[in-house]
Amino acid sequence: MGIVERKIRQKEEFRASILEAAWVQVLADGWQSLSIRKIADAIEYSIPVIYNHFENKEAILLEFTMEGFQKLADTLQEVKDQHTEPAAQLEAMAYAYWDFAFDHKEYYQLMFGLGIPACDRVNKIVEMKTMTMVMISTIKEAVAQGKHQDADYFLKYHTYFSILHGLVSIQMIEKSGKPDANKKMILQDAISGFISSLIGS
Repeated sequence: MGIVERKIRQKEEFRASILEAAWVQVLADGWQSLSIRKIADAIEYSIPVIYNHFENKEAILLEFTMEGFQKLADTLQEVKDQHTEPAAQLEAMAYAYWDFAFDHKEYYQLMFGLGIPACDRVNKIVEMKTMTMVMISTIKEAVAQGKHQDADYFLKYHTYFSILHGLVSIQMIEKSGKPDANKKMILQDAISGFISSLIGS
């Protein structure tokens, strides 16, 4: 391995150690506690060294935000691929979204901490757009196969996402861990009604 390659690898490894220290901090004390100084103390380096890799704390948060949206996009695509009918895909994706939110609460709280992201932010974060397109493409397919083919699929996407994000947010406010099966029945009822109105059954 040449000098250049070694320096690149060392930089990547140090960057990873910064993110790892930040994640440990978040798991212990939440996103509000995250600070460059604490990260520097954890990895025993000076603060300026951290700034050589990340411009500020927001840059670290953005890194985790992109990672979270990529994980969610991969999860939705994986469950979508397990079904062939759009209705079944939308139902499976809804449950996967719910489980992701509570199994990866730290990611979810960061990803949606300020409510539903604005359109301009979606366009700036590729991973967020990927997650969005998994939902939109499935809804387009459902509309095309349903009895209301003139339905506005983009409006339907916002309805679908609002159901998911709204129900998750309500449960997270309670801060009682992962909701029990009874709470998930609310999701099941809402998504069942949405799918019926979408395909016209």
